[in-house]
Amino acid sequence: MDRVSSFDEPLKKLLGGATAKVMAEHLGLHTVGDLLHHYPRRYEERGKLTALADLPLDEHVTVVAQVADARILMFNNGRGKRLEVTLTDGSGRLQLVFFGHGVHKPHKELLPGRQAMFAGKASVFNRKMQLAHPTYQLLDASDADEATEAVDAFAGRLLPIYPACKQLDSWRIAKAVDAVLPSAQDAVDPLPASLREGRGFTPLPEALLKVHRPQTKADVEDARARLKWDEAFVLQVALARRRYADTQLPAVARRPVAGGLLDAFDAKLPFTLTEGQEKVSKEIFDDLATEHPMHRLLQGEVGSGKTMVALRAMLTVVDAGGQAAMLAPTEVLAQQHHRSITEMMGELAEGGMLGGSDRGTKVVLLTGSMGMAARRQALLDLVTGEAGIVIGTHALIEDKVQFHDLGLVVVDEQHRFGVEQRDALRSKGKQPPHLLVMTATPIPRTVAMTVFGDLETSVLDQLPAGRSPIASHVVPAKDKPHFLARAWERVREEVENGHQAYVVCPRIGDDAEEAEGKKGKAKKKAPEEDPEKRPPLAVLEIADELRKGALAGLSVEVLHGRMHPDEKDDVMRRFAAGDVDVLVATTVIEVGVNVPNATAMVIMDADRFGVSQLHQLRGRVGRGSAPGLCLLVSEAHEASPARARLSAVAATLDGFELSRIDLEQRREGDVLGQAQSGVRSSLRMLTVIDDEEVIAAAREEAVAIVAADPELEHLPELRTVLAALLDKDREEYLDKG
Repeated sequence: MDRVSSFDEPLKKLLGGATAKVMAEHLGLHTVGDLLHHYPRRYEERGKLTALADLPLDEHVTVVAQVADARILMFNNGRGKRLEVTLTDGSGRLQLVFFGHGVHKPHKELLPGRQAMFAGKASVFNRKMQLAHPTYQLLDASDADEATEAVDAFAGRLLPIYPACKQLDSWRIAKAVDAVLPSAQDAVDPLPASLREGRGFTPLPEALLKVHRPQTKADVEDARARLKWDEAFVLQVALARRRYADTQLPAVARRPVAGGLLDAFDAKLPFTLTEGQEKVSKEIFDDLATEHPMHRLLQGEVGSGKTMVALRAMLTVVDAGGQAAMLAPTEVLAQQHHRSITEMMGELAEGGMLGGSDRGTKVVLLTGSMGMAARRQALLDLVTGEAGIVIGTHALIEDKVQFHDLGLVVVDEQHRFGVEQRDALRSKGKQPPHLLVMTATPIPRTVAMTVFGDLETSVLDQLPAGRSPIASHVVPAKDKPHFLARAWERVREEVENGHQAYVVCPRIGDDAEEAEGKKGKAKKKAPEEDPEKRPPLAVLEIADELRKGALAGLSVEVLHGRMHPDEKDDVMRRFAAGDVDVLVATTVIEVGVNVPNATAMVIMDADRFGVSQLHQLRGRVGRGSAPGLCLLVSEAHEASPARARLSAVAATLDGFELSRIDLEQRREGDVLGQAQSGVRSSLRMLTVIDDEEVIAAAREEAVAIVAADPELEHLPELRTVLAALLDKDREEYLDKG
């Protein structure tokens, strides 16, 4: 085991406490192995200057450039000093600015003609791109010793530029890497020799050396190909083992019963299922009929009819003598599902009640805020088997909840649930229940293979007939305030035509929230004039403004997560009934809320939401026969990435296309929420959007290896690396089922 130990060595031992602390806190690097896997983001060639014209706004950047001029300016009647330095690289110019006592050293060093590496956050001031107080390292030092050292370090070499942070620049990370690089020799190689040789890969120690200190571009290519493959392969082996373990679990087969609840339900449907719904239902029914648990991911565009497919699966299980549970992420959504499912089923949802169908079953709701009597009755109906279907929030997972015979669990919006919660629910069946996971966040194929790689995937990509198109537009509130005034006019017009509208804000704006904010942020008061620093717009404030101003005379109500559940349900019911014209809400309406008469949505501070979240929200309108309208209000600068994101959302209704854009813009980011942090932290080189072929090939190899040797008895190195990657948290994270 000694070979692994140098990789496990804490950085503190080699780099000293202060540097190790910054690395741990800001970059998540704790051991020698972590640092060796902190790969350069890109490489600069000595003498080749970065394109200043392409600098991304609001990001921490590192540039190599030449000083064109430098001058000291006085302000505040000569009491304040400012040093302004202009850099050039042939493609563009960039301004650096230093204030106060910080001007002396750069004023002496940054002379016209000097070349240096600079790091800082790129921002716009007076319409010019600038770095304020950047750190820098001269590349042509005047001191003879320094000059030799600088030339040795950089001449004729590719300069690695590392993902850095404000507290630690790229070149300081490079120095730290130099200190740990000898340990690369101890790297444990996870690839079976036959696979490594068959694919002509560089040995791992050599790949680590080449990625950090390449002599040529070919070195970088070699190293990247090898390191990408490792990441994809180890992850796919973990997923393949998970799938293999699942196939070994027993489950009760639930086969459709002729003349049962499902047939009665299908007979009363006022429409025919889409081809996609038929196909996906068949895949699910085939899985339910097997004697090991189904693990299936059902992806469907917003409004593609996933709930209908899930309900038919639940009815099949009830027909076969089992019970089905549906987990929703919020109470609003659980109540909404309960309402729509009981409406769809009609008398079939009133089994055992007067006027109910003799083929029916009970459909119960179970949430944390129910009254004691209703809760006791629901629990009783579950344990006796009287209720075939239960819909609830994570309150379903509490110890008190017992089932008669749990056969199927449907999880809505998977990525909002913790793994422990799914496990707890799974343990409530006599044998593991079948699992159907639904998401309205379209996931590109590679992400599905990487993040949901242990689930079989079904995709619903047809919208049911009768759905209307949604027109989307960006409203630049800052540049063109009259556009915002026009947006409120459009809302009024929709209401006058007998329709309703949503207004979505990122924040509630109540006292509880303010108090929390004050506790955390008392020290730092943001400047009033900076729109980036102002707090996000709030539901309560906007609702108040609209009632008094642009939408005066209309019925405007609010909905947010801190309201009492009965109050929330009351507002939703009145909105669904058409008694409320405009609902001002937080993202509690993001999923599942279904009011076909609502045709317009205005999203305030839209740049503060992610792409898939905006797509989800937009899916709440255009659910009836009238066309939908979605207005994305933003004060973001026209050239900013935030505005580019909004334009992308406005340009397409295709969720798969948007999820691709989302991935490209944020890379692995939080496309699927924090639940994926386990995998994310293990993906350093692989980008799931660009490396589809690598992932697919690695998956194939992984499946073959696990089929031949499920315990990896003959591959101890692979076992060691897996154990290191899949520490308990990540192992759990991978347990999607």
